[in-house]
Amino acid sequence: MRTGLLTEGGYPYASGDAGLWCDRLVRGLGQHEFDLYALSRSRHQEEQGLLPLPPQVTRVRTAPLWTAEGDGGAVGYGRRARRRFTEHYGELAGAVCAAADGSASGAVADRFANALYGLAELAREEGGLGAALRSDLGVRTLERACRAPGAPRTAREARVADLLTVAGHLERALRPLSLDWYGEDALGAADLCHATSGGPAALPGLLARHFCGVPLLVTEYGVHLRAHYLGQGPGAAPAVRALLAAFHGRLATEIYRRAEILTPGNAHARRWQERCGADRARIRTVYPGMAADGFTEAGEAPDRADPDTLVWVGRVEPAKDLVSLLHAFAQVRRQEPGARLRIVGSPGGPEGTAYLGHCRALAAQLFPDEAEGAHAVGCNPVSFDEIGSPDAPTLPEVYASGAVVVLSSVVEGFPTGLIEAMFCGRATVSTDAGAVVEVIGGTGLVVPPRNPRALADACVALLRDPERRARLGAAARARALELFTVEQNVAAFHGIYLEIVSHCPVRRDLLDASGAPLPFAAPAESHVPAHWPATPTWALPTTEPAR
Repeated sequence: MRTGLLTEGGYPYASGDAGLWCDRLVRGLGQHEFDLYALSRSRHQEEQGLLPLPPQVTRVRTAPLWTAEGDGGAVGYGRRARRRFTEHYGELAGAVCAAADGSASGAVADRFANALYGLAELAREEGGLGAALRSDLGVRTLERACRAPGAPRTAREARVADLLTVAGHLERALRPLSLDWYGEDALGAADLCHATSGGPAALPGLLARHFCGVPLLVTEYGVHLRAHYLGQGPGAAPAVRALLAAFHGRLATEIYRRAEILTPGNAHARRWQERCGADRARIRTVYPGMAADGFTEAGEAPDRADPDTLVWVGRVEPAKDLVSLLHAFAQVRRQEPGARLRIVGSPGGPEGTAYLGHCRALAAQLFPDEAEGAHAVGCNPVSFDEIGSPDAPTLPEVYASGAVVVLSSVVEGFPTGLIEAMFCGRATVSTDAGAVVEVIGGTGLVVPPRNPRALADACVALLRDPERRARLGAAARARALELFTVEQNVAAFHGIYLEIVSHCPVRRDLLDASGAPLPFAAPAESHVPAHWPATPTWALPTTEPAR
């Protein structure tokens, strides 16, 4: 089977999102061929190059989403093409403005889809859309849609600067429409398109389905629409936020409607997809696969954990709510004076660096250096480390050093750090955020977020009960090995690939009597690179020797 793997900002680049997961999937499905179609997000990502690829990867094609295209000047189209562009882009902008109030009617979804494919066909014939989308014509078309009767107030209040911002964002998001990936020598030759996220990454799959009938599989471990909502900073103008949210909502709806199968990584992502109109019958939850070897070895080794130590591991940023964790630990210390807290992680960008400094200052304020005597050196019960330092050489050793692993997030997607702790056989205390409850499944304690008292009470309960810690840790390890390994992830996708091609046509040009495509119209042996006799040797007549 030939699979077109569609990525954005990740695999096969050396840096980016979901690179490790995609690499494990490709290497685990060695019986299939993969063509990689990657959208990059920055010059730095492209300069770092590609990862070493296994032999089953037969082709790699890349395209940037970060370069500036079009100068806002004239459009290089003829009169007819300009008229078609104005018609289709006006329809798309009208659907976006109609949906800017959050409505999700089928008529709006159909209007958006028709306009999207009309633009794709225009781009295929005229060689691209970049200059047109950023041109004065494109901005004026967007403005007319925002000022049209029935448009919501936020759209009508959009200023020229807001329209230019929205036009630039739409040009980047729709850039896959201008790529030359949809012929019979590219995605049109694939048996299946597998998009590793929603949004622009799935657009090439939509167009391969539209132009060539290639079935589309969409995997979302972090819902693209949710990430867009969270990524809209408070400084963005209300009109910009509303219009871009409506566009991404309409795009997500079209992707979910056209995909043969959707594979969210957890129930939290599944609920997002269902709200956007995804059919439940076409959704299969597939948990991310993680390499368990190093962590399970730590779980099988003799217990060397400090029975009074709590461990937090992750990327330091405000969403992880370390401030609540530090206040909770202050309450833990009042009940368990010998308790210690290890915070192990690196800051996530400039904001994370500032947040880490704030947390260090808060820890110094809450826990002044303590000393056992007048001549002893004081020691703060809260320590901050990074992976690779002498005190935290590897992740498994960090998890193994504590009696309880704590997660204090207020916003969380799929908690990989929690699964690593489960592989190590550690009891956990977590806040109810994202997919935490689904991952834990009764093998750890879960408390409400932003509730230091509840977090402290749960930590004290486990610190005082070593037998309960052992039982929860063993149950957590068994659950993680059953559900969250690389092997189960690869096996699940292998079955889904076969399920899709079993009822989707391999040859789109062969039809049955009713005009429907024939499934399995091209026999599997036709892909074998060899010449085989029309009649098998076992079916040939034999000549028996004379007696």
